Amino acid sequence: MSSITQSESRQLELDLQGLSSEPPDSYWRSLYFFNGYRFIVALLLLAAIGVFGNTLSFGSLDFKLFVYVSVSYVMFSLLCFVAIAWRRNFHLQLGVQVSADILFIVVLMFASGGISSGLGLLLLSGLAAAGLISRGRLTLFYAALATIAVLLEHTVQVLYFYGNTTEYVQAGLLSIGYFTTAWVAHTLARYLVATEQLVAQREIDLANMAEVSQLVIQDMQDGVLVVDEHGVIRQHNARAEDMLGPLRREPNLKDYSPVLARRLEEWRRNPVAGFDPMRTAVLNNKVSARFVPVGRNRDVGAVIFLEDLTRVEAQARQMKLAALGRLTANIAHEIRNPLSAVSHATELLQEEPALNDTVARLLTIIRDNTMRLDRMVIDVLKLNRGDRAHRETFKVGEFLHTFAEQFCEIEKVPLATFRLEFNAEPKVSFDHSHLNQVMWNLCRNALRHCRRQDASIRIVVGTVSHGNIVELDVVDDGPGVPPVLRSQLFEPFFTGATSGTGLGLYIAREVCEANDATLDYVETTSGAQFTVLCRGAESP
Repeated sequence: MSSITQSESRQLELDLQGLSSEPPDSYWRSLYFFNGYRFIVALLLLAAIGVFGNTLSFGSLDFKLFVYVSVSYVMFSLLCFVAIAWRRNFHLQLGVQVSADILFIVVLMFASGGISSGLGLLLLSGLAAAGLISRGRLTLFYAALATIAVLLEHTVQVLYFYGNTTEYVQAGLLSIGYFTTAWVAHTLARYLVATEQLVAQREIDLANMAEVSQLVIQDMQDGVLVVDEHGVIRQHNARAEDMLGPLRREPNLKDYSPVLARRLEEWRRNPVAGFDPMRTAVLNNKVSARFVPVGRNRDVGAVIFLEDLTRVEAQARQMKLAALGRLTANIAHEIRNPLSAVSHATELLQEEPALNDTVARLLTIIRDNTMRLDRMVIDVLKLNRGDRAHRETFKVGEFLHTFAEQFCEIEKVPLATFRLEFNAEPKVSFDHSHLNQVMWNLCRNALRHCRRQDASIRIVVGTVSHGNIVELDVVDDGPGVPPVLRSQLFEPFFTGATSGTGLGLYIAREVCEANDATLDYVETTSGAQFTVLCRGAESP
């Protein structure tokens, strides 16, 4: 958003209080144009006598004096341009220039025969300009100075050059014109100063409001994009770049985010249209877009608010985790100890001789369910340890080869069930035991639903073009996850297996987040695919 700088704001405040040592640039520009007017007048007077000679009334009393003074007037105007460019002592320069105007014009009047030459009228415009440029300062003084000079000039004409005393009336009327012009310029200058102060104060207020708005937008948790009618991004905050990637200066939304541009066009056609969350290239986050028109017309421009649903979901999970954490201690003491007693008693009963089949089957059921409850308690206890990550740097390829061998050996499945595909050979920054836990959970789920043929479980390794991100995909050839259940996959205690606790995927995602990574389900045409996006490690 546009705003003035701190130094400019301070200068405006000093101008409002009358404390500024030097006037702003607008004063100097006005003085520059005033001197340009002086230069043109002096040049025209010199050109007039150069073309018409002494046939005009100009220089009728002393032609040489008129020529010398006109040339001096032109030279003085040129020197004034240099002084104005120097930009020192504004009020002194203005006083010297106005006083010089009075002196030059009065001498030219004298050389042209006095009041009857009409050159005294040139001082009217000069006095008016001086009053406006100085904002009314010393305007009446300049009028008095011009009046004294004109009366002295006519007195010299009467005393030494046979001037007409009746022309004192014309000199008096001309003096009245000087004071009237000065008074009008002084009044207009007062209004101009009041207007400038009001405008300057409003500019300060608007600058402060713009600065506050900028700080508020930059501090928002949601991303903000301001798009004009042509789809050009005029303004944005840092959060938007965090979601969608780096943004160059005023790009087109179609080039920056084609999906968002299409949704904007659809919203312009149908403002009540609803949109599903979209995926971004930055760690595959889910983002919800909300469009607000700028003004009453949607075609003029829009403000796009981007909400990071991944962050919202993470906050919701953290709230659930906090609630579960408060129950962990009670679960450990109130359930695990009696559970251990039941399990131990069951094992003792199973060692008794002469058990019939019915009793043995019932004891087996008790033992299996006791073990299931014990696993559930262990998983719940792990929830509070999800954030204790000790990241290490290792090659993901070597890790996966070792992991696949260990998994197949423990789960008693052929090694050919797995196929490792490497589109890159990156290193990752991850807690080694955490990644083992995540991959074990994902591969166990894949093994439970796959066809258990060769390459039924594929682990694909690749990199994401945006940033130093490593992608691990676990893909199986099973039936996949039904659409109705996909939104509940990472909910705690949600499971599709009768023997599961419903905490595996939930804990796996928590572990990933503790390592600054993400875990999501990716929709595919067949089978199921879970993707882990984690930070890569720079090669030494």
